[in-house]
Amino acid sequence: LGVDLGGRRLINIPLFHVGGRSMVVRSVLFGGPIRLHSRFDAALVSDELDAGDIAGISLVPTMLSRLLDHRGTRPAPTGLQVLLLGGAAASPELLARARFAGYPVCPTYGLTEATSQVATARPQRPGATRPAPMLPLPGVAVRIVVEGEDAAVGEPGEIVVGGPTVMQGYLGDPVATALALRDGWLHTGDIGFLDDAGGLHVLDRRDDLIVSGGENVYPAEIEAVLVAHPSVAEAGVAGVPDADLGSRVVAWIVANEAATVDPQELAEFCRARLAGFKCPREFHRVSALPRTAAGKLQRRRLTDLPTS
Repeated sequence: LGVDLGGRRLINIPLFHVGGRSMVVRSVLFGGPIRLHSRFDAALVSDELDAGDIAGISLVPTMLSRLLDHRGTRPAPTGLQVLLLGGAAASPELLARARFAGYPVCPTYGLTEATSQVATARPQRPGATRPAPMLPLPGVAVRIVVEGEDAAVGEPGEIVVGGPTVMQGYLGDPVATALALRDGWLHTGDIGFLDDAGGLHVLDRRDDLIVSGGENVYPAEIEAVLVAHPSVAEAGVAGVPDADLGSRVVAWIVANEAATVDPQELAEFCRARLAGFKCPREFHRVSALPRTAAGKLQRRRLTDLPTS
């Protein structure tokens, strides 16, 4: 991003998380200290940001949402220059909310096999109507591949990455290495597309893709629609085996405090915003969604949740 941190601090929770290694490298390059937290605590992070010596922070969407909830109407600290946001797709509502409060949000895409950060968007001003494209970092190349061929502009396919930040292989696992590294390119297993400016737009993990009735359904797209409903705090979407469709789309909902979740209302809300084949066939209310310690949604565990 070319941000001169001026010797001020970066904050990262935890070290080996979203951009964790790149945050360490960045602080070394610019000669600035880094402040590490063993876990995410919205109140503690908020206090550190208000202290004024934090120039950059790295979060996942769940962390950002909880930070905004904690801060309420307080605007972003004036000293914060960059907020890297990655690890999962962020809803347009969350991005708009953060930007309205003045946070310099930079959505990122990356993975451990490519030293965390592959592409990053520059901060947008409040009111932006389209998401800023994530542009590959210097020296990094990104392609979209469909059946071994480069996809057309706007055509979804697998994201493949090349450049000096790509790993040499998985230690002691030549089979996995051969699957991931082919012809000098890292095959990420993620789905996205490139726009006409070369900007990367990430849709979802290929492993999370739902094929319902022969149509590709991306859970992150549906989750972003659901969390825009005023009764929904969090949403997770996964495919459930179906004899007719192959997989049917099912949603698990965490409601906002004291809110009533009406499945019929949610279904109508989705139908107004999504193609019919993308709309969940079932809605289950749950107390919490399964997440990693870093806040990433674990969609494969959704079907194990007790529902009410």
